[in-house]
Amino acid sequence: MQPAPNHVYQGDCLSWLERIEPESVDLVFADPPFNIGYAYDVYKDRRSPQEYLAWTRRWMSGVWRVLRPSGTFWLAIGDEMAAELKVLAQRLFAGPDGGGGTEVRPAAGHHAEHGRRRRGRKPANAVSVPPEGFTCRSWIVWYYTFGVNCTRAFSRSHTHLFYFVKDPQRFTFNAEDPAIRVPSARQLVYADGRANPRGRLPDNTWILRPQDVPGGFAPRHDTWYFPRVAGTFKEREGFHGCQMPEQLLGRIVQCCSKMGDVVLDPFAGSGTTLAVAKKLRRQWIGLELSPDYVERIGLRLENTRPGDLLDGAADPLTSAPATPAAASRRTSRRRAPLAASQKPSREKQETPQQLLPFLQAPRRSRRGARARTRKK
Repeated sequence: MQPAPNHVYQGDCLSWLERIEPESVDLVFADPPFNIGYAYDVYKDRRSPQEYLAWTRRWMSGVWRVLRPSGTFWLAIGDEMAAELKVLAQRLFAGPDGGGGTEVRPAAGHHAEHGRRRRGRKPANAVSVPPEGFTCRSWIVWYYTFGVNCTRAFSRSHTHLFYFVKDPQRFTFNAEDPAIRVPSARQLVYADGRANPRGRLPDNTWILRPQDVPGGFAPRHDTWYFPRVAGTFKEREGFHGCQMPEQLLGRIVQCCSKMGDVVLDPFAGSGTTLAVAKKLRRQWIGLELSPDYVERIGLRLENTRPGDLLDGAADPLTSAPATPAAASRRTSRRRAPLAASQKPSREKQETPQQLLPFLQAPRRSRRGARARTRKK
């Protein structure tokens, strides 16, 4: 049976990738097992590095086969194998001697055709060498809250996102989509009349937490922050421990595909990629090894309609709300921000020498000390 769009198929993705029509998919998002011993219900997430890389090469080759020449491939992976999988994807078809490439080599008569090649034309007897693999356009680090707490190492709170294309000269990137663009610094900070009114593309760095930079993650800003879907979050499906946030997948799908395009997830998991694709009016194909996950994905998709809003808050400041007790404590300590007219200018700032009497004075008399210092 040949897989058709808008269905979830249960079974090994290696087998299903061989059945999908070649060059029929526009976008692939893959969040494979990280090979860290995670307790899935069916898959055994503990292989030797050599076995894991060999298995990865097989399914990545299947992804290449089903992607259109202008197709895009996104890969989410953890620290343990991030560098290895990036190199593997880029050298997917390279031989053991490192051969391969995209240049054009003449089959014969190299010297006779040299002049024509220098003028930018292919020799009549040239042979095109297939590419070594995918081209990486961006290496993104997605920072999330509610990560894994460690006691003898830095706590894990990020995932690597690799953005690959088959052809670096031909791919979908909706740079003018208002849902993708953000206001520029010229618009926000400098009120520069030369600013592009459509804003600019986001940066490729997704860092920090809202708590670390007050006001730093308003919707107008250009850093990408998406909280991990923790167990208490409303959008949590509850049956899969590695659920991706819909807002994150939404940016990827809107940026790298068009309405009606086919989006494939070879490790469907909780079905987030498929739900986002359906909401954004794309066609979708899901492959999943676990029969239980397939059944639950089906229930999730039954309750999803094209045009539905993505789950999770688009504003990151509201996507990880504090508990009522913490919110009340924070409110009691919060000070209203100063208006622009109230903020002291650089010229009026007091020097450490001017503040010394104030710091040395008893707490009750500090107000008077500050006033006397200013009079001087």
